[in-house]
Amino acid sequence: MILITGFEPFGGGTSNPSWSAARLATEALNDSGLPATAVELPVEFGAAGEALRLALAAGPYDLVLAVGQAGGRPKLSLERVAINVDDARIPDNAGNAPVDEPVAAGGPVGYFSTLPLKACLQALNRAGIPAEVSQTAGTYVCNHVFYALMHQLAAAPGVRAGFVHVPYAPRQVSDGRLPSMEVSLMAHGLEIIARTALSTAADIKLAAGATH
Repeated sequence: MILITGFEPFGGGTSNPSWSAARLATEALNDSGLPATAVELPVEFGAAGEALRLALAAGPYDLVLAVGQAGGRPKLSLERVAINVDDARIPDNAGNAPVDEPVAAGGPVGYFSTLPLKACLQALNRAGIPAEVSQTAGTYVCNHVFYALMHQLAAAPGVRAGFVHVPYAPRQVSDGRLPSMEVSLMAHGLEIIARTALSTAADIKLAAGATH
């Protein structure tokens, strides 16, 4: 069973491609015989983690993909690490703006994704979908959910999980000044990530680091 989460709109936006892509991806996976569920999370510190907890309780799941929007990025970003800090540049949808607060008091400094990131990257590249391994998921609600996901699954070995950032959808950048990607392509990418994660026992070695 697969769980894919996306987010509601935030920051004055009227749509969020992470949720649209999550829904399309789960539809495709279900149509192909792989049971999958999509859940929309609020863009709110704390509440997003609780909504995620409730979604996980409806499992069990073999794979969990959390998805969020990273406006300005040109590719699907496979996030490597979640860090235990909330540091909001803008308020969330409930007006909360924590600064230098832990996601989980007393929790580890960070968690690595348990997805086979390099194998997923290779599969996306082979499918012609722009992708990268990212070394930071930020310190906003996306990282909050990524950390909460890994923290909640720390006692559930065998469940693969991680976070994927998607670019803007074209309708969000009608002036063309920022990169975008069709939601259908994002969804196809999420489907590839899910299939690769379920079929790859051990990740591959592939250079995808960063110099800064």
